Amino acid sequence: MTRERSGRLPLADKMYGVLLEEFLDGTRVPGDDLNIATLSRELDVSQTPLREALARLEHTGLVRREALKGYRVAPLPSEDEVRQLLDARLVLEPPLTVAAGRRASGDFLHDLQRSVDVLVLASSAVQDRRTAREWWTADETFHTLLARRSGNTFLADAYAALGGQLQRVRVAAGAPALDPHHSAVEHQQILDALVDGDADRGGELMRNHLEQVRRRTLGRGPRSLGAVVPDAES
Repeated sequence: MTRERSGRLPLADKMYGVLLEEFLDGTRVPGDDLNIATLSRELDVSQTPLREALARLEHTGLVRREALKGYRVAPLPSEDEVRQLLDARLVLEPPLTVAAGRRASGDFLHDLQRSVDVLVLASSAVQDRRTAREWWTADETFHTLLARRSGNTFLADAYAALGGQLQRVRVAAGAPALDPHHSAVEHQQILDALVDGDADRGGELMRNHLEQVRRRTLGRGPRSLGAVVPDAES
């Protein structure tokens, strides 16, 4: 049975995950060609889901499409690009957090807590690529939930526009830049403030969190793709 007929996820979603994992583990590095016909043979799938997956990956910034050449693995972001992205987050996310805190509900706070719980578990787990992806997913979920709950469509859309580039920076900076232990603590502090009904305090804590992310990320500099975390066996 081919991958195309196995499992329950749409095949394009599977191929997105397969390719993303190959970017993370260094199987495909910046500049590598992503020829759809070749990938179709390698991964034993039709070309249509691969086109869909590559189009999604292009949105993240991890893949680039060049005229008459097709797709390639994108170069890593420069330190200046990382700095600019973090500056944009500092402008957007504290007020989004305040607005979300003022509109908080029990279900919303529960969803935030679940994402924090994943970070807590990851902080004590073996640091392999699988847990790194779990960290990134939980981190992205926490921040996206806040943006969507803010009620400010324009700010939320501005944050969503950063989403793909955030993934690119996470991959480039590597697992230590996320630092699941400190991220879990900082996310929990933000959540605790919102649970207490102190939205303004939540916004202040978000600003502090992003400043710490800046320190952890720019203090190390972007890493080479595929060096995100060591294998558990190494």
